[in-house]
Amino acid sequence: MARQWNAHLVIVRVDARSVAPLAGEGLSGAMIEDMMAETERQSAARSHALTDMFEAAVTEAGIALDPSPVGDVGATAALITLSGRDEAVMPSLAQLADLTILPHPSDDLDTGSDSLHAVLFDGGHPVLIAPCAAPARVGQRCCVAWNGTPESAAAVAAMLPWLRAASAVRVLHAEEYQRRGPPAADLLPYLAMHGVNADLAAFEPINRDVGAGLLAAAAAFEADLLGMGAYSHSRLRQLILGGVTRHVLRSAKLPVLMCR
Repeated sequence: MARQWNAHLVIVRVDARSVAPLAGEGLSGAMIEDMMAETERQSAARSHALTDMFEAAVTEAGIALDPSPVGDVGATAALITLSGRDEAVMPSLAQLADLTILPHPSDDLDTGSDSLHAVLFDGGHPVLIAPCAAPARVGQRCCVAWNGTPESAAAVAAMLPWLRAASAVRVLHAEEYQRRGPPAADLLPYLAMHGVNADLAAFEPINRDVGAGLLAAAAAFEADLLGMGAYSHSRLRQLILGGVTRHVLRSAKLPVLMCR
C-alpha cells in the first residue's frame, strides 16, 4: 500500500512495560529491581527483533528508510518506539496520519480492543482494519457500505482515492441497514461526479444479522476492500443489541476501512 500511494509508512512500537503495580504486593526492593532489569532485557530483545523484521521487510519491498521525508520522494518508511499504553498513544499519532492501520481484533472486542476504539473515536482520520491473513491485493475491487449516516458519508470521502483507482466498485445497501439520510441510489451520481463508476446491490441479513449479510455480499463481489461507517449507534447499544460494526470487526476476512 505504501508503494501504491507513494506514502510514508510509520511503524509504531508502543513500549508499555511497567512493574509499578507490583510495588504494593509485598516484594522487596531487590526483587522489584530484578524484575525491572528482566523486563528491560525482554523489552530490548523484542525491540531488536522488531527492528530486524522491519529492516528486512522494507528492503524486500524496495522502500527507502527515511524518518522525515519531504516532497515527492516515493514510498518511505520509519520505525519509532513510544512509551505508554496503545490507547493513550495511538489517537494522537492518528490525528497526524492520513490512515492508521491496525490489526484484526483477535480477542474480545469489549476488553481487548481499547486502542482500536480509541483511534476510531479520537483519531479524526480513517482506520484500516487489517485481516488476519495478508491479502494478495488491496483496493482493486472495492465495496462501500451505505446507510445514510454521517459515518458512512465520511467513509465514502475517505475511500474516494481508492474508488477512483479501483477496477470495480459496488455500493451495498439493505433496508434493515438504512438510517435517516440519503438513500443508496443517491450516492451513485455523487460518485460519478468524482469519476467513480459504481453499481448498486441490495443485500439481505443472514439469520437476521445485517453484518453477516454485508460481509457475504462483499465476498460475493470478490471485494478486496470494504469501506463503511463505524458505530452509527452508540457502543453501549451495540454491546447490548449487537451491531453491524461489531460483527464486521469480529468476522471480516478482508481489509475494512472504517470512519467514525
